[in-house]
Amino acid sequence: MKSKTLGPLTAVLFLGFGFSAGLLALSIQQRDGMSIVATCLLSLLSSLIGYGNKWTLQLPTRKVTGQVPGGDVVIRYPKGSFLVVRCDEDVARELYFAPPEITYLLKHAPAYRILSLVGTMMLMGGVICLANAQIQVQIAWAGAYMLLGAAYWIVAALPGKLHWDTSCYKVTNEALSDSNMEAKGFPSYNETFTQALWKAIVVAKATDWVGGACPSTPAWRDWLNAARACSKDVREAEKPVREGVKTWEVPEWDPQVALREILNEQGKIDDKARVMEIQEV
Repeated sequence: MKSKTLGPLTAVLFLGFGFSAGLLALSIQQRDGMSIVATCLLSLLSSLIGYGNKWTLQLPTRKVTGQVPGGDVVIRYPKGSFLVVRCDEDVARELYFAPPEITYLLKHAPAYRILSLVGTMMLMGGVICLANAQIQVQIAWAGAYMLLGAAYWIVAALPGKLHWDTSCYKVTNEALSDSNMEAKGFPSYNETFTQALWKAIVVAKATDWVGGACPSTPAWRDWLNAARACSKDVREAEKPVREGVKTWEVPEWDPQVALREILNEQGKIDDKARVMEIQEV
């Protein structure tokens, strides 16, 4: 995975180059030597700093080769939403578990410090020369700087998918029989957290990932066992809600009613145990 060669930052790159070329042409046309020096110093400064901070993303890879098992991942969001990702362990390792590494082009620390020193001197020299340039050129510089700064702010606010090339991954959407096919990602909306947890179990067909998503009590453990048993009957829908999207049929099982019955039964057991304790005393 790498950054896109043709992306929003590429457009800003050419915009900055166009501003530099335009300011240089304006400085030559105005016969302003100070502006020419300032344009050269400040334009080359961005290239110098870009070289010093150039890096590439290194995703972790498996050291031992062999058959790769499934590595499905369930992501729980703070507001009670779940996302089930079906993938092998290599993809799960790259995207979710092992930390990525950043490899810088310039690794030698003293060389980087020298480069920073040179960049600082170029910045000071460019600002001093620009301060002694003609007022027309200074106004052009101010306008170019504000436009370029605004362009960088706009690009920084864009979604990450516009900056990164993820063509090395193939993403296939899945949905539930009650999913909203008009919304992005085909979400299945639920009124309670218990229902959302049940839908995630329907897709994952397992409960060992639940962990701290629900209380660790006998009643909830019984509910998880019942949910896992019901999820074994989940089948792919004969008629998908949208052509080309794998759809899973949600079983006719009410997780809310089942939990209430289990809690009531557990409460009766606890009451009976307390009565026995009183009698023993």
